[in-house]
Amino acid sequence: MLLILIVLGVKGCLDARKSRELSDYARNVSEIVEETNKTSKSFFGKLDEPGGLSVTEFISQVSADRSAMDNYAGRIDGLSAPGDMSHAQSALELTYELRASAMDEIAEKMSTALGDVGAEQATKSIAAQMRKLLGSDALYAAVVRPEINGVLAANGIEGSDVPKSIFLPDENRWLDESEVSAALGSVSGASGESASGGIHGLGLISTSVNGAELTAESTTSVASEGTPEVEVEVANQGESTENGISVSVSVSGGTTLSGTIDSIGVGESETLAIPLTPAPSGEVTLEVKVDTVPGEKVSENNEASYNVAFE
Repeated sequence: MLLILIVLGVKGCLDARKSRELSDYARNVSEIVEETNKTSKSFFGKLDEPGGLSVTEFISQVSADRSAMDNYAGRIDGLSAPGDMSHAQSALELTYELRASAMDEIAEKMSTALGDVGAEQATKSIAAQMRKLLGSDALYAAVVRPEINGVLAANGIEGSDVPKSIFLPDENRWLDESEVSAALGSVSGASGESASGGIHGLGLISTSVNGAELTAESTTSVASEGTPEVEVEVANQGESTENGISVSVSVSGGTTLSGTIDSIGVGESETLAIPLTPAPSGEVTLEVKVDTVPGEKVSENNEASYNVAFE
């Protein structure tokens, strides 16, 4: 009888501990989801109605939304998921990886999209990220939420269900590139400023290696033949001719190579080729940076990071 009581007591303690862990996990997820929903409301609210925000202010606030989403993704990755929640946790991490990468790309392209040179392509990139946000919503609704709430119910835990999370509020609208373009047009129209934040401003338009255009979203494969060259296209998005523009490329945080563009006229772009010596091999990260010019107030679109596989 004593042994039975001990076994029942141990089981009761283990069950109580498991319930606490599941409840704590659900509470942590709910807190992050609720904050995420507020960030979505903030981002799409200003995109829909920028009001009196200047271009500089708009870009700054989008960057803040991006930082918030990166923070949420980091917190999700740091959650300790009880055993029964392992599959839901994996799907949740993917959900936030999609959201964070989408907001990173949107913030990176926003200044160019609000300018003159490269605006059309940047707007297309932003619209493409809306589809990624839609995918994250579908994953959360189809897998994450029902699995978490299902595990809670199976363990008799009530009142801890995680809430809905829809980051893309109106898919019929924001998946339409023309709608995105119109919304961004109202930002620049309301401000009367150039996307450079005033008289001076540069933008990193594109980067390629041996003719293969790089993207921040995926790894680009490049043939290892001879000395590869990084071609960096830079646009003058301001109102004055810029001279002596420095461009640098670092390889996986190590070797840094640089070059200079002599001059870029207003509304024009120039491409600088920088040889990668010594030639890298395998998968590396290229950090490309265009130095700011005097008077430049917005520099978020002056740099980018790319994963490249030299084969």
